Amino acid sequence: MNLPNALTLLRIFLVPVLVVVLLTRAGGGPFLGAGIFGLAVLTDYLDGYFARRHNQVTRLGILLDPIADKLLTAAAFLSLVEMDAVPAWMVMIIVGREFAVTGLRNIAAGRGLLIPASGLGKSKMVAQVVCIFLLLLGRSYQVLQGPALVTLWLVVVLALVSGFDYFRRFWTRSLGARSLGAAPSEAAAPSGFEGRKRNTPLLPQEPAVAGGFAVARFTSPTDESVD
Repeated sequence: MNLPNALTLLRIFLVPVLVVVLLTRAGGGPFLGAGIFGLAVLTDYLDGYFARRHNQVTRLGILLDPIADKLLTAAAFLSLVEMDAVPAWMVMIIVGREFAVTGLRNIAAGRGLLIPASGLGKSKMVAQVVCIFLLLLGRSYQVLQGPALVTLWLVVVLALVSGFDYFRRFWTRSLGARSLGAAPSEAAAPSGFEGRKRNTPLLPQEPAVAGGFAVARFTSPTDESVD
């Protein structure tokens, strides 16, 4: 196992640690939780950096990196709901958007379509990190509660807008791919035995799902997992 994958696994390991620290409500829990969350965010930056610098992008890393990111942010937000720090309905919008977009990108990858990370998605991720820090520290410093609430609303808006943008781009690319794929089949083709002779031999083709997944995943840079 290489260093980037080890850092990704460390981030996943830190998720239950973060939840336990926050929900035990021990003294200094929010500060310790903010430190653990900060360490996890640092591993997210470092695994991408080392993977690109040393050309260590692997299938395992491509699979685990977005899962680790979503587990981390979802665990932090759900813990904050349990701590009565944020309204549950706002967190449900944020977490629901993550599941919807992840499912959408997997469907697109299965069809051989690449939906790259957008500026809205990356801005949403940055806003989430800042919001979680402010919410945790706001438990001890009331002056941060106002900025934390404003940032939370920003995260909700970005989650909705970026989610709509992903669905719009998926629909547009799907229609474009369908029209391009239909063009050759709609052209006049020879029929009967002569047509079969001209089009033989028929070579086996790689399954579309597996091929599409590989193309969609390996033609994108490491930070494209941010959605």
